Parts: sequence; C-alpha cells; structure tokens
Amino acid sequence: MNILPALEILRLELTRIRQDLHAYPELAFGEQRTSDLVARELSSYGVEVHRGLAGTGVVGTLRAGSGNRAIGLRADMDALPIQEANTFEHHSRHDGKMHACGHDGHTTMLLGAARHLAETRNFDGTVHFIFQPAEEHGGGGCVMIEQGLFEKFPMDEVYGLHNWPGLDLGHFALIPGPMMASTDHFDIVVRGHGAHAAMPHLGIDPVVAGAAIVQALQTLVSRSIEPVDAAVVSVTQFHAGDAYNVIAGEAVLRGTVRTFKAETRDAMEAGMRRVCENTAAAYGASADFSYERGYPPLINWPAQTETAAGVLADMVGEERVHRQFPPTMGGEDFAYMLQAKPGCYVFMGNGQGAGMHGCMLHNPGYDFNDAALPVGASYWVRLVEHCLNKAG
Repeated sequence: MNILPALEILRLELTRIRQDLHAYPELAFGEQRTSDLVARELSSYGVEVHRGLAGTGVVGTLRAGSGNRAIGLRADMDALPIQEANTFEHHSRHDGKMHACGHDGHTTMLLGAARHLAETRNFDGTVHFIFQPAEEHGGGGCVMIEQGLFEKFPMDEVYGLHNWPGLDLGHFALIPGPMMASTDHFDIVVRGHGAHAAMPHLGIDPVVAGAAIVQALQTLVSRSIEPVDAAVVSVTQFHAGDAYNVIAGEAVLRGTVRTFKAETRDAMEAGMRRVCENTAAAYGASADFSYERGYPPLINWPAQTETAAGVLADMVGEERVHRQFPPTMGGEDFAYMLQAKPGCYVFMGNGQGAGMHGCMLHNPGYDFNDAALPVGASYWVRLVEHCLNKAG
C-alpha cells in the first residue's frame, strides 16, 4: 500500500485523538466537546474554521494556489445510544452512549488529512473539511444543507467515507449508482373491539388482524416488486394488551422499509397502505397507517466514483479496490449531499478483528481499528491532490 509516510508517522497522535473521542461520545446535535476538539485541532493546523451549521457542525477551509475549483470532504461526529461492552482503557465514559459506528475514526482521519494538507499544500484550489453532526439520528447533513452549507462553502464535488468491518484493512469498496438504501419507517394502529379472552366471539381481535397484516406485508416484496429490484419490509414492534385473559381493543405495529429506487419507495408506501387497510377490514377491524420517509437512497455519481476508484487503485492496488461490492440496506444521510452535489461515498476496510470478536457496526463490542487511521487519511490527501491537481 502506498500510505503517506508522514501520516504513518502521525499514527500514534491520530490514535490518541481517536481514542479520546471514543471515550467521550456524544449523541446527535449534542457533539459540543467533539466540535470543540475538531475546531481546536483545525485552528492549530492553520485551517480556517467556521462553526454553527446544524448547531455543532464545523467546516474547515484550506486554500492553496490560485485554482478556482473546490471539493468537500465529509466526516460524521455523533455516537449511538448504546451501552458499551468493551473494557479497554478508552471505553466510553458516558453511560448509554458509544461510538459503535466508527465516527470517532472518521473524524480523526479527516483531521489527519487536514493537518497534512495544511503542511504540504500540494494542490491548487480549495478544500472544505465538513465535520457533520447527527448522522445516526436527525439528518445533520440535511440540516447543514438547509442552513446554507453549499452556498457558504461553494464546492464542485463532495466525498464521504465509512469504515466497513469484515472488509480487510487496506481494501476499499465502491460502486456507481445506489450504494445504500432509503430509511423509512411506519406505524400501524389496528383497531378492533375488546372482549374477554374466553369469549372471543364477542369481540374483534386486533392481534389476529395484526398478525395477518404482518404476513401479508411480506408479499409486497415477494410478489409486487420486480425480482431484480430490492426492498425490505421489517415489522420490528407489535404491542397489544396487558393481561392474559383480555382481548385488547387495539394493536400497534411499527417497523422500517428500505429501498433503492424512488419508484419502488412510492410503490411500497402505497402497497402497504392498501394491505393494512384491506387486511384489517377482512377481519372486521380497521387500520390507521402512517408512513414517514427518512434518509433517501445514497446514490454515487458515476464520474466521481471512477475518480475515487482510480485514486484508490493507485494507493492500494487495483486488486484491493472492490468495484462489484453489493449495496447495503443500511442508510446514510450523506445521501442528501449527493443529491445536491456530484460525489462518491466509499467503504474502507476496518479489518476482521476490531472490537470484540470482529463484530459489525452498531454492536456494543465494536471498536474502530486504529491501524486504518493513516490509510483513510492518505486516501483523503491523495483524492485532494488528484482532484485539485496543480498541473491542472
């Protein structure tokens, strides 16, 4: 791998920053300590610092040469409401909060890149380092855009990165087009008629109707969506009643829907409403259905994906750049930035052994692999030097 020697030398310092961030996680829009640390580090590098977008957001601006092109690099800063299971020295000091998705590593890698670029300035143009709050919940990327991110900091392209456990260290994955799914959720209230459980004929059981709805919803994916398309409907909650011998008057069902295409998203919402209302009616009950759209699908732009792939191939070798990687049904609010600007989002290998048993993201035993810090930071630097090439 062609990792920048200067960033490899910085590995211990980057590890110190990353583990400090891990020890003091903060949730969506409450990343005040994290924001202060980011602003302080950027200022010490000589990077122009702007604060306030989405409350705790930070944007660092660095210019070199006379070029008029600009690109944005984005890292997320927030943690998750998870009780950490790890017992290493840098475990979370905040009960019920944990960096279980690696945003501590993302923030640190972008800081490392900012430091190196500020020292070398081997590019011609402007780089905006975007440190975004509230990726996990609240759509901080969307809020930054609504509050003028791209007007205040004009840029031609924007790029993002996420670590990926299970993908070997030094490997990257990216594809043009849909790479992550939309993140919608739904609520269903099935209304029946309460009765004694020993006399069910005197009531209308919302549990039976609700169970039928759960089963029927699965047919939308298997029988209503084109087989080469993809969609997920998961009912994750089912609440009804409080006693062994009482048929409840209503049942509440909740869950999530994931899709890659706008037309599939529309079809799922309409189909779910039809299934819920008509299935409930078949059992003599009624159903109130509500559907809330979350993050849109994350869709990489072809040209920028090819640019990123070329930079990565030069850095780690073509055999370590996975261009046929399957998209994931997970969601990501960087999708909003890619709706507004051309760009690309890549997965970076976090290795097989990070955290307890090499677990996946959003697990109480997860930890970011510090050996990846100079790898990700080198990618950011190489990307800037390529996109803002002095030779033009």
